[in-house]
Amino acid sequence: MSQTTSPAQQLVLLGINHNTAPLEVRERIAIPPNRLADATRTLVHQPGIREGLILSTCNRVELLTLQDHSTNTPPDLPRFLHEYFAVEPATLQPHFYEYREREAVRHLFRVASSLDSMVVGEPQILGQVKESYSVAREVGAVAAHLDPLLQRTFTVAKKVRTETQIGSSSVSIASVAVNLAREIFGTLQGKTVLLVGAGKMSELAARHLIQQGASSILVSNRTEARARQMAEQFASSSCATAVIPFDQLYEQANRADIVVTGTGSPDPIFLRSHGVQFQQRRRNRPMFFIDIAVPRDVDPALNTVDGCFVYDIDDLQQSAAANLADRSREAAAAEQIIAEEVAKYQQRLQARGAAPAIVALQRGADSIREAELARLTSKLAAQPLSPAQQEAVEALTRSLTAKLIHPQLAALRKSLTEPAE
Repeated sequence: MSQTTSPAQQLVLLGINHNTAPLEVRERIAIPPNRLADATRTLVHQPGIREGLILSTCNRVELLTLQDHSTNTPPDLPRFLHEYFAVEPATLQPHFYEYREREAVRHLFRVASSLDSMVVGEPQILGQVKESYSVAREVGAVAAHLDPLLQRTFTVAKKVRTETQIGSSSVSIASVAVNLAREIFGTLQGKTVLLVGAGKMSELAARHLIQQGASSILVSNRTEARARQMAEQFASSSCATAVIPFDQLYEQANRADIVVTGTGSPDPIFLRSHGVQFQQRRRNRPMFFIDIAVPRDVDPALNTVDGCFVYDIDDLQQSAAANLADRSREAAAAEQIIAEEVAKYQQRLQARGAAPAIVALQRGADSIREAELARLTSKLAAQPLSPAQQEAVEALTRSLTAKLIHPQLAALRKSLTEPAE
C-alpha cells in the first residue's frame, strides 16, 4: 500500500453527518461561524495534530487533520469533540465515521462536490468548505499538506459541476423546504412569510418563496440593520417587505403564514407556548414553521399545537430522497470523476515522495562518474587528453552512467503510474 504522507504522519478525517446521527445529536456539536476560528485553533493545538480544518454545516461536523503519530501522546479527535463541547462520549461515539489517507481524500472530494449532501447537487456545500478553508488559513491551521489537498478539492468540485448535470437545477435545503410548504398550502400566492435570521440560507429561502408567489415577506434579525438590508433587497412591485424588530418578534410573528427560521441561537426561540398564542391570534388559521437552523430554533413540542406544523432539517430528508432518485445517473458520472481524481491525486503524492529518490540516484551516479574522470585525468597528467578526446570520454561516461541507472529510474517512475492500492 502506498503512503501519501511520511510514515509518521497520516491524513485522518473524523465526522458525523445526517446519515449517521439524528439532528438532536448534530446540534450538540454544531459550530456557529463566530466560533469556528477558535475551534480550529484549539484543534491544531491538540497533541499530535500538525494541520487541521473543521467543516460545520446543518448536516455535518467533520475534522480533517494531518496527524503525527511519532509523538508520545497520540492524537484523539473524539476526545477533542467531547471536551470542546462538554458532551458525554457515549452521546457521540456511536455516530462517528473515520476515514484515513486515500479514503479521506475521496470523502473530501465527494463532500465538496455535493455527492454526500442530503440534497445531492445542492450548491451551498462548496462555499461552506471554502469558508472553512479560509478560516483555517487565517489561524495558520493548514500548511504544506492540507493546503494543496484543499486546492485540489475545489478544482475537482468545479470539474464535477462542469462535466455533469448534477447541479443543473437550483436545489438546496431551502428550495426543498419551500416546495414542501407549497405542497401543504397548495399555493404560496398571497401568503405572508416571516424570515427569522438574515443569513445565507434565509436569503436563499426568500428567493424561492418569491419565485413561488409569496406576496409579503417580513424579516426579523437580532441585527436590525441586516434585516433592513435584506428587506430592501427583496422589495418589488409584486412583493411587499417589512422589518419586525427582534424584540417585537412574539407580538408580530402571528402575521405570518410561513415562518422560516435560520438563526445561530444555541437555544430554541419558538416554544410550544408561543404556538398557542399565535393560534389564538390567528383564529386557528394554519401556521407553517420551516426550521433550517442547527441547533434548532423551534421546539419540536410546538408541533403538538393544533394548526402549527413544524419541519426541521431531518424532516426534509424524505423530500430530498426524490431528488437523489432523479439525479442517480448524473451522480454516477460524478462518482466516476471523483474516482479518477483520487487516483490522480495519489499519483501526485507518490511522485512528490519519489522525486527526491530519483534526484539522489542521478546525483549519486554523476558524482561517481566525475570522481572516476578526475582519477583518469590525474593518471594521464604526463600525457593529457586533447579537448576532442576529453569531450569523447565525457560523452562516453555519461552514456554508460545513464544506461547503468536506467533500470532503477524506470522502476521508480513506473511506481508513480501504478494505481495506489
